[in-house]
Amino acid sequence: MRKEVKGTVVEKLSDYLAQYPHFYLADIEALDAVKTAELRAVCNKENVKLVVVKNTLMRKALAESETDFAELYGALKGNTCVMFTQNANAPARIIKEFAKANKELGKPALKAAYAQESIYLGPENLEALVSIKSKEELVAEVVALLQSPAKNLISALQGAGQTIHGVLKTLEER
Repeated sequence: MRKEVKGTVVEKLSDYLAQYPHFYLADIEALDAVKTAELRAVCNKENVKLVVVKNTLMRKALAESETDFAELYGALKGNTCVMFTQNANAPARIIKEFAKANKELGKPALKAAYAQESIYLGPENLEALVSIKSKEELVAEVVALLQSPAKNLISALQGAGQTIHGVLKTLEER
């Protein structure tokens, strides 16, 4: 690869790092072209950008970033793909489901991830990453929690109102 092309690739990866708040490094070495195309299709459906990278070029892009990604350098070995996303747990779900469907290959496998401003190293963190909630899910939970006391109060008042109304109706009929 020529030096100009490498510079362009590093620049594009740096743009992706700036554009997407979360990314995953995964091993897809055992996947053939058909399986890789299937994985890309699943990623596209989930709005995840999948890019197969050279480890040295990804290391350069990470080094140029404002964030310190030095912990991730150890994961940049072997065949690596990067999954860029706006939703922190989407790539984790994709990796888990795709690996489950392709048990004989055991791939894709999580190498590392940068999600919710934290670094996760190794495949043992996949379950933790799957359970991360998105910003929208957290906002929905907070709104539900805030609405709960108001709903309880309204139902209590309505129930008391029905009881008083029943007593008054009974007294009126006597």
